[in-house]
Amino acid sequence: TRFGNFVDNLRLYVRGGSGGMGLPRLGGHGGDGGDVWVVATQNMTLKRIKNKYPQKRFVGETGGNSSVRALKGQKGKDKEILAPVGITVTTDDGRKLGELNAEGDRVRVAKGGAGGSVHSAFEPSKGQTKHIRLDLKLIADVGLVGFPNAGKSSLLTAMSNATPQIGSYSFTTLKPEIGKLMYKDHKQISVADLPGLIEGAHINKGMGHKFLKHVERTKQLLFVVDVYGFQLASKTPFRSAFETVQLLTKELELYKEEFMSKSALLVVNKMDLPGAEDKLQELKENLEKPDQFSQMLPEDMIPRKNMIFKHVVPVSATTGFGIDHLKSCIRESLDEETAVETRAFHQERLQFKLVKYNC
Repeated sequence: TRFGNFVDNLRLYVRGGSGGMGLPRLGGHGGDGGDVWVVATQNMTLKRIKNKYPQKRFVGETGGNSSVRALKGQKGKDKEILAPVGITVTTDDGRKLGELNAEGDRVRVAKGGAGGSVHSAFEPSKGQTKHIRLDLKLIADVGLVGFPNAGKSSLLTAMSNATPQIGSYSFTTLKPEIGKLMYKDHKQISVADLPGLIEGAHINKGMGHKFLKHVERTKQLLFVVDVYGFQLASKTPFRSAFETVQLLTKELELYKEEFMSKSALLVVNKMDLPGAEDKLQELKENLEKPDQFSQMLPEDMIPRKNMIFKHVVPVSATTGFGIDHLKSCIRESLDEETAVETRAFHQERLQFKLVKYNC
């Protein structure tokens, strides 16, 4: 997997059940082996599958043998792998087996073997065996996380070469704005501006819950804060830039703690405002000793674990200051992650080959 705790892809071993024996004396037909299916279910995560089945092996039941009492052997039970909605199922070599876009969608990943019959000299056949991959469908490489007015939309426009497009996906009704970052070597990175998060989003205020649900469909997070802080409305308390970071972190943590291990960068926007440098310095000092400065926040707003940012990048979406540097930081962070993932994937394949060889 990719991010410490956060699991967005999983490799599993699946095998259909073997067929049951036929009965030559009476021409009896053995039962077929059970199939293996991946089934979309609400409130399931890939991490949960990984924790529940550390061996990551799923095998269909063997078909019943033909007997004098039951000439037609019973079919073996199917094995179901419960998986989250919004998943692509592929073979190890990348061939697509199917997609899970809605609750109840099913993809058969391994067929059970046929029971023994007159056509096979009453010998049963084995079930299909393969390695499959479950991949969480991503809406973008990077997701922008910030409260309203942090300037996410203008930042996305400043980074993208064209006006961001409204994305539409089969597995969700949320339509984020997607901007494409273009690089000199023609590499493209997609960035999603998900609808604004508000304090209390994990309790489902406004679009909160839907927003958080889609944070997991981006590889990395880009926190965006206003260098001068933030006030949602005249009745709500004013928050400094540091407090804003802590509140955003808390919202993610309360919704799903595994988000905390995603790679993240922090963008400090509106650096064109007078006195912004001093405010940035203050924020950096606070981030170095978060526990010391978090005491200013109410108890229930302090995250249990602080977000570790790979880069803290000051920018001005209005003047374009820092935008190129930000683009290269995003690229570097994603490239590092891809390299780690590729190494892990090859290591896993190698281990499997060694186990197979030694068996």
